[in-house]
Amino acid sequence: MDSDRSYVLPSLLLMLERLEAGQLVIAGEHAVTVTPELAAAFRRGDRLIAVAATGDLLHVPATALEQAALATTAAAEAFAALGAVDDEQITAFFDVFAARLADDEVFEPVLAANAADVARARAAGRSTTRLVLDEAMREAMVAGLRGWRDSPLRRDAPAGAIAHEGWTVEARRAPLGVVAFVFEGRPNVFADAAGVVRTGNTVVMRIGGDALGTAEAIVGTAVEPALAAAGLPAGTISLVRSRERAAGWALFSRPEVGLAVARGSGPAVAQLGAVARQAGIPVSLHGTGGAWLVAGDTADAERFAAAVTNSLDRKVCNTLNVCCIPAARAAELVPVFLAAIDGAAARRATVARLHVTDAARPYVPVERFDNKVSVTRADGDHVEPQATTIAVDELGIEWEWERSPEASLAVTESVDEAIALCNRLSPRFIASLVADDAGEQQRFYAAVDAPFVGDGFTRWVDGQYALETPELGLANWQHGRLLGRGGVLSGESVHTIRYRATIEDPELRR
Repeated sequence: MDSDRSYVLPSLLLMLERLEAGQLVIAGEHAVTVTPELAAAFRRGDRLIAVAATGDLLHVPATALEQAALATTAAAEAFAALGAVDDEQITAFFDVFAARLADDEVFEPVLAANAADVARARAAGRSTTRLVLDEAMREAMVAGLRGWRDSPLRRDAPAGAIAHEGWTVEARRAPLGVVAFVFEGRPNVFADAAGVVRTGNTVVMRIGGDALGTAEAIVGTAVEPALAAAGLPAGTISLVRSRERAAGWALFSRPEVGLAVARGSGPAVAQLGAVARQAGIPVSLHGTGGAWLVAGDTADAERFAAAVTNSLDRKVCNTLNVCCIPAARAAELVPVFLAAIDGAAARRATVARLHVTDAARPYVPVERFDNKVSVTRADGDHVEPQATTIAVDELGIEWEWERSPEASLAVTESVDEAIALCNRLSPRFIASLVADDAGEQQRFYAAVDAPFVGDGFTRWVDGQYALETPELGLANWQHGRLLGRGGVLSGESVHTIRYRATIEDPELRR
């Protein structure tokens, strides 16, 4: 390092009043140089987060800090006040929240705000696939809220007890505290996240900037009136009212937060997780997705075709991303796969996009590599070959498509090789084996390293659909297996344990 440069250690970052171009910042094992652009943008009162895990320098303007502080302070105060609220009031909150979303007149401003958000995002050239609040999404939100209304879960519930001579100690579930969410622009997540209130927690949400108008309309027309009607503290559900991406970093650095939950794209979620961990906050990340589907040695062709088609109806985290077919079945099943992915595309009135490994290429008609198709992604339309060859290591890529179903196809020597590739290259999220033999299914289940394992279509992985509970997010095993809970994070998952002793013998001593 040059002796004439100034250095900033991470422990001093909160005290910075200015930055200078060329200044070195020590972030973990990284020595990062401040760029002229960062130095020029930094103002007194701003914060610089040096991410030790990556060496990223994240500039958080004072405005974003202020909005995060307002929301988390309100949520912390509300959590303290919830102790004086009974569970019937929480039930009433969900009932009124759902009723207001179901009321056409009340919901009209929300639709208007959503239309404005969608128009603004389209004008900026950004994807609106998950931003549109349609009737199906609205109905799902209402159903989820009513599910929490009718849930038997309560804040104080027994989790076990041990009786000793003269005394008893009981473990009881208790609220965790303030739960912070950062998620993409899907308005329905707003209703999902409210589920943590059922078990006595409070919520702070930071939604993607494209959906902020919709979120503010939901708060004003449904959340705030429902909280008031039920007599719950106003900060029970708080919204960070900022379009700045830095507001998410600010939120995940707040000391009031007991759990940080992030949903969205892989790199953005990973960065948010690193910020939270560095602040000492437990995190639940829901970023990289994409399901792997494997055809077994005993796969039924019709069942396999249905699994492919029904796993490609839309692009979300549980959509089919990679399909593996053993060489012994390739001549028969690759044509089945191609017809199935074409069928999924036809349902959407478009054409499928395919990426194939060298081993799979001989089984794919050459015209697919010559044909050009229009593919819509978040950054716009692209004219590309209908099929291209990829390296085996590129099976780890998650294809982010909008209208045209897009997937990778690999021909492997065996199912065992497919499992090894899945364990090495996938996000270790969803794995499915289509096979008629029960022994083959059991061997697959024992060997594949994923929290969600099935024997057909992959889109079953969803808290509401599979477990009949609104999900806050789905976790993979990309960063290690989860401790003490499943991969579906829901309102009932967010709790801690308290211990309560009852002493029957007044003379009890150690």
